[in-house]
Amino acid sequence: MATTPAPAQDRSAVRTLLRLWPYVRPVRARLSGAAFVAILASCVGLVIPLVLKWMVDGPIADRDPAGVWLGALYLLLLGFTEALLFGLRRWLVARPLSHVEASMRADLYRHLQRLPVSFHDRWASGQLLSRATTDLMLLRQFLAFPLTFLLVNGVTILVGVLIMLLQDWTLGLVILGPALPVMVTCVIFEKRYAAMARRAQDQVGDLTTVVEESVLGIRIIKGFGRHHSQALAFRDLSAKLRGTELRKARLLAAIWGVIVTLPEVAIGAALVVGVVQVADGALSAGTLVAFLSTALALRWPVESIGFLLAMSQEAATATQRYFEVMDEDAEDDTEGTAEGITATATVPATAIATTAAPAPASTSGTAGTGTGTVDVRDRGLRFHGVRFRYPDAPPGTPPVLQHIDLHIRPGESMALVGATGSGKTTLTALIPRLYELTSGRITLDGVDIRDLPRQALRAKVAVAFEEPTLFSATVGDNVLMGAKDTAGTADLERALAVAQADFVYALPQGTDTRVGEQGLSLSGGQRQRLALARAVVGQPEFLVLDDPLSALDVHTEAAVEAALRQVLADTTALIVAHRPSTVLLADRVALLSGGRIAAVGTHHELLRTNAEYAHLMSGEEEGAR
Repeated sequence: MATTPAPAQDRSAVRTLLRLWPYVRPVRARLSGAAFVAILASCVGLVIPLVLKWMVDGPIADRDPAGVWLGALYLLLLGFTEALLFGLRRWLVARPLSHVEASMRADLYRHLQRLPVSFHDRWASGQLLSRATTDLMLLRQFLAFPLTFLLVNGVTILVGVLIMLLQDWTLGLVILGPALPVMVTCVIFEKRYAAMARRAQDQVGDLTTVVEESVLGIRIIKGFGRHHSQALAFRDLSAKLRGTELRKARLLAAIWGVIVTLPEVAIGAALVVGVVQVADGALSAGTLVAFLSTALALRWPVESIGFLLAMSQEAATATQRYFEVMDEDAEDDTEGTAEGITATATVPATAIATTAAPAPASTSGTAGTGTGTVDVRDRGLRFHGVRFRYPDAPPGTPPVLQHIDLHIRPGESMALVGATGSGKTTLTALIPRLYELTSGRITLDGVDIRDLPRQALRAKVAVAFEEPTLFSATVGDNVLMGAKDTAGTADLERALAVAQADFVYALPQGTDTRVGEQGLSLSGGQRQRLALARAVVGQPEFLVLDDPLSALDVHTEAAVEAALRQVLADTTALIVAHRPSTVLLADRVALLSGGRIAAVGTHHELLRTNAEYAHLMSGEEEGAR
């Protein structure tokens, strides 16, 4: 199972969270306003002890009922104002933070679409899914609450301590006694909790992967009766995650115990000292009430430090996980190198467009008109000394493909034949740049594919893979995914006819029928025919088919081949084939063996002259790999 790579470097929580600034900057005014309102609300709450001091030393001491009622009215107004301000803070942050979360999720999804296939080969889908859901939810919660209240509670504690010191500095020093132990505990807690938070979030990603794979592979699980083994695998991962969460809870309980206990002891000590001072006449009863009320009002800001730090650490690890994906290099969709741009610009559209047959050669051995020329020998699809090895292959392993030289002329269809594991699918994946060449060149009508923007390249080249992938959409949407935005019903019907996919008209809503996740509501042959229709619907200049008829019965295969011949007459095609019936679709055949092109010729020529090819076409199992 692919897993997430380990973090490249350790960052402090603050430095990591600062990476969120580009997303927060557009809504900074409302967040700043919300923080100001929250600080104001907290300060309003700190006025309440001062009103209590006035009431105790004034109206209550003087037995003035009117003054008591007035003080009660003040307290009511202050409480109402505090509640109103906190409600305003929540209103201020709700909409902008939902926008921040949506923007980050959209950026992540967009970036995932632009990351190379090699990235998706390495990463488990559950890890990516957890980053797009759970991690972004943690970030929104952090921006909504801990980010604001770390500031608000810090200001509240500072103002409250100043008020207590001004009322009585000796009692203030008693209250400040636990400050140093609490800060040391917070530093220790932060480091340990960060490691636990990262481990838990990675384990959530692994668990998500197992659930996703079990749902998508439910037919295999049921077919082989593997419910018990899958349940055990899920239980093991769940137990690991539970253990990590319990360790997080123990750490949080430890810091909470310190943060709650020490201030409570300090308040008790201040109460004893204050009562003695009141008894000695050194302190008024109102001042003691105000001091203790202020100290009690600071309980929440102090006690919240623990879980605010915990949420901040979880947000920091979520940010780290998010940017681990965002920092991956995406495919560059620009015009390529300066040389490539120049080469592309000098080839007019009439010269690049593929025709059914080579253009007449000019005296200079080139074809084309107007401002640019393309050598006749370079027209069509051509491989020039192509070499490829997978980026994550162990050092020292031989390349999958080496010294591939192959030329498919304009309007020609070529079958690619080879033993299992010889690299046929890898070779076809290089044409639309799903993987990047290790060395060599691939050209379309003389233009290096690396000098074309990927969008332009993939508009020229259509692909149909052996394992077709359909999306949770209608039949029509799945097929028209391979066409231009202007494609309509006529294009859809033509493509379905070529692929012999008339079965769609018998579905409940015809081409508007949703096929379900992965298209699993359809048979393998039906999915393969829809994938073939998707490849031909856009009438591409170049067509790459990876064993497109492997799941079809012989009668359907013959019908598809007959219709496909008309399409192949107008395009340049490379077809991975395993059966003679598919090979006969092509004008010529290339034999791939040992990562090299071992022979090129017609089907009948290779049957007579190449023993390996004859062996492959005989259907014998010996030597297959």
